[in-house]
Amino acid sequence: MSSRRGVGLSAFQNRSALSTSYASHGASLRSTHVSSLQNQLSVFQSLLHNFALQHSETIKSDPTFRAEFARMCNAIGVDPLAGSNVKGKSGGKAGGKGSWWAQMLGGDVNDFYFELAVRVVELCRATRGENGGLVGVHECKERVRKGRGIGGGLDVSDDDVLRAVKSLEPLGSGFSVITVGSRQMIRSIPKELNTDQSTVLEAIQVLGYVTCSMLEDNLRWEQARAETVIQDLLADSLVWVDEQCPEKEYWSPVAMGSDDL
Repeated sequence: MSSRRGVGLSAFQNRSALSTSYASHGASLRSTHVSSLQNQLSVFQSLLHNFALQHSETIKSDPTFRAEFARMCNAIGVDPLAGSNVKGKSGGKAGGKGSWWAQMLGGDVNDFYFELAVRVVELCRATRGENGGLVGVHECKERVRKGRGIGGGLDVSDDDVLRAVKSLEPLGSGFSVITVGSRQMIRSIPKELNTDQSTVLEAIQVLGYVTCSMLEDNLRWEQARAETVIQDLLADSLVWVDEQCPEKEYWSPVAMGSDDL
């Protein structure tokens, strides 16, 4: 007669108890780990706060230093522009605590981004007839630095311009940053570029200009497709036409503007 005993109810109970014990221990480890991370993050944020106060003047005056500091903030989940939709030296008390910049460094940096955002909007609107509402981030930065038609210049970086545009998002202003080819562009009109339009603008960046025959030969497009894309871009002022050549050449005012800077 076999001496092996079958699995009884107690075995199932022991297994259930063991599983419960493992789950409880795992939850305890997770809780301890989360608590430790929170303490480390709290310490780091405190050090970041002290660093910001110690180097506040450099942050305000040096665009490169300001950009690197903002990246360091983002790395730990601190958004310097969070809550910056209320302007004021008091840190936005009328509408909440205001932005992180305002809380850490006072209203000067906060107001700096508001002023920059206003200048970006003015620049985009002033040049919309030339470029169809598509301005290169680098071109925008250089024009703001030179203060062309919008007051005195500001010492800004590409990163400052990108953050200023981002600060406009809560307003539903239609301003956004897109990538065309290898360049970042500020779009001040809500219309989306389709794939063909983006391809043509990228080709202009590389070649300087395009013609319908160039698009047909290099992209294997039908004549109707090439002409349709070009006409759409012309209608939105995203390309200009040179009719003095044997075949019409189409240039991007954005690419031309960046070459002049």
